[in-house]
Amino acid sequence: MKFLLVLVVVLAGVWLWRRARVNDMASRQPPPARPQTPAQPPGPSAMVACAHCGLHLPANESLAGARGPYCSAEHRRLSEGGP
Repeated sequence: MKFLLVLVVVLAGVWLWRRARVNDMASRQPPPARPQTPAQPPGPSAMVACAHCGLHLPANESLAGARGPYCSAEHRRLSEGGP
């Protein structure tokens, strides 16, 4: 009988603790909502071919030269004969 009484007291304590915890979480303010607009992935960029080796690369990563775009400064130097 003594163990049954201890079990009832422990279960009542757990029930009260959980109820207080749930009420505490419910009373907290929710975090501010994030905007629902998803980030748009960048669109396709124009591709160009290196005037020296023919490697295709995005136009914004190429180096401009007198004879066209290049993939590196070394290829621009080799193709155009600069220093």
